[in-house]
Amino acid sequence: MKSVKPNPLTPIVEDDAAIEEHLKDANIPTLLMAIIHLTGDTSILDGDIQLKNVIATAERNGDLTEEQQASVRQRALVAIRNYREAGCPTPEPLDGETIRRMSSFIVGEEVTDEYLPMMYKEMAFDETYARPAPWTNPESEKLKGKFHVLIIGAGMSGILSGIRLNQLGIPYTIIEKCDDIGGTWRDNTYPGCRVDIPNHFYSFSFETNPDWSHHFSGRDELVPYFRSIVDKYDVEKNIQFGSEVEEAEWCEESSTWQVKVRRKDGSLETLKSNALVSAVGQLSRPKMPNIPGRETFKGPSCHTHGYDRSIDLAGKRVAVIGTASSGLQLITELANHVGSMTVFQRTAHWFWPTPEYHRPVATGQTWLLGHVPFYSNWYRFLLFWQYTDGIRHWFQIDPSWPHQDRSVNADNEMHRVAFTKYFTDNLKDRPDLLEKVLPKFPPFADRLSLNDGSYLSVLKQDNVELVVDGIDHIDETGIVDETGLHRDFDVIVYATGFNAHKFLYPMKIVGKGGVVLNEKWGDEGKGYLGITVPEFPNFFMIWGPGTSGGTGGSMIFLAECQTSYIYSAIQKMIDGGVKTIDCRPELYEDYYKRYREEADAMVWSTPLVGGWYKNDQGKVVATLPFRLVDYWNWTKEASLADYVVEEMQSDMAE
Repeated sequence: MKSVKPNPLTPIVEDDAAIEEHLKDANIPTLLMAIIHLTGDTSILDGDIQLKNVIATAERNGDLTEEQQASVRQRALVAIRNYREAGCPTPEPLDGETIRRMSSFIVGEEVTDEYLPMMYKEMAFDETYARPAPWTNPESEKLKGKFHVLIIGAGMSGILSGIRLNQLGIPYTIIEKCDDIGGTWRDNTYPGCRVDIPNHFYSFSFETNPDWSHHFSGRDELVPYFRSIVDKYDVEKNIQFGSEVEEAEWCEESSTWQVKVRRKDGSLETLKSNALVSAVGQLSRPKMPNIPGRETFKGPSCHTHGYDRSIDLAGKRVAVIGTASSGLQLITELANHVGSMTVFQRTAHWFWPTPEYHRPVATGQTWLLGHVPFYSNWYRFLLFWQYTDGIRHWFQIDPSWPHQDRSVNADNEMHRVAFTKYFTDNLKDRPDLLEKVLPKFPPFADRLSLNDGSYLSVLKQDNVELVVDGIDHIDETGIVDETGLHRDFDVIVYATGFNAHKFLYPMKIVGKGGVVLNEKWGDEGKGYLGITVPEFPNFFMIWGPGTSGGTGGSMIFLAECQTSYIYSAIQKMIDGGVKTIDCRPELYEDYYKRYREEADAMVWSTPLVGGWYKNDQGKVVATLPFRLVDYWNWTKEASLADYVVEEMQSDMAE
């Protein structure tokens, strides 16, 4: 495959007046970092302008005064003008210590040098980080042509797998049950569906996009983004659409995976591969509630996953069951397009007040992202810190904290107070609603939704009713709650989430000696780094057990970590003449012990709330409790010493 470079910056041709206008929309901390790159002047780091902790500042501009911000913009105008007049040259690289100091400066707190290697890759300071390691064995060219990888799923992580294997020149096939790429973003078509991580972080590190229309883009913009990546990196030629993996079994005699694939016409075909990679994700199988009589309802109904856009809602009486992230998005969007809406809430959820949640990206910000060197890189780091490791301490249980019934540490309590005030301020005229929607458990104990106040406003509308009584049953014409009250409906929409802790469901994966993976796991899925499992040689998982971003963060970031690990392992197998690798049980168990200790010490483990992070026994099994910098270091390269290795026969490459 030919080398594909990231999208280049657009040369600056605008005059000073236009640049000055664009700078009005700048993120000031990011702009300061860009000035250093453009000028090489690091005195900014020790100057009069010092940023406060960016996570604690309301407008995320370091709490600088208007006068200070104007000063930064003027300094940036001079730097950008000089850059333009010089012909837009690539700035001289900065040394690692300067980058570390800049990273601490931009977020307003100390960032240790352990973050530097990850930053160079994630922020694309050095393009070599996006390249695979070189082959070292002269025989590898022959060997890799004989090694075939089968990938399950053509969503975000399946696409990423195809890109990595194209770079390595290893043959592969992607099996996709649907007729197009996109995974969860293809299937979740409900009105209001959007990402809950800012898009300038929720994007591939090697394919950032300066042109996102919104800070939190909708699925109708995300799917074309992934489509553009598939096209650019020539992945689709290896995808078999309309095909679903039903079962995969390890054949010890041939050291291959025998994968049974159900085709669109109903026929069953068995494919062989040397390695098997699951890229199905955790949020791919909708969970329908176990409500008696659900099938008897005569009107149209659907789940948010696979939402039926053909249903006419105009003037209709609509019931929405569920108020987590997808429900909140759907309710906010639909309330003004129906006759009436009744929302059935089982659990009240905290959400993060996010003024920019539905806000378009300002024109000037878009221009800066696409034109000014390293502005995009630092903005991405700023978002990384605000949504991941910079806030992890909010989630950690302090055993000495005396108010475990409402919060888990002092920072967590501070957020509980702030969030409660936000709810109270927005519902001061509706104390009846406030009592219903105010959660009774610590913030961040389940997935935090984002909202700009529109959801609480919708709940106050005359055509919207919020019901917190449980549902007893559904009949032909509507829903009966636990008080015995029957409500008639024309349409029912289920916003009831996914079978998130039923990993790889409903596939059957059979390893050595006939051991079935889901039987081995029971209700407690686990994997070494969430990626490999003993007795399942040459089998890898992306977004396996315990790898969802519980403290926030981008699943794309985590998928890049996991694919780096998986395909470095496969490359080392081929380069080293290795036929199979099987995870050492002691490492598998040790990792899970560390996982259990960390997960049990996080707010998600509180017994005060359930949610999809937990299995049926109340154990957290879905989310990653470790710092992302640690996980990045653990997964940046595989070590075959962690595996029981079987070498190839000497004649395999002949």
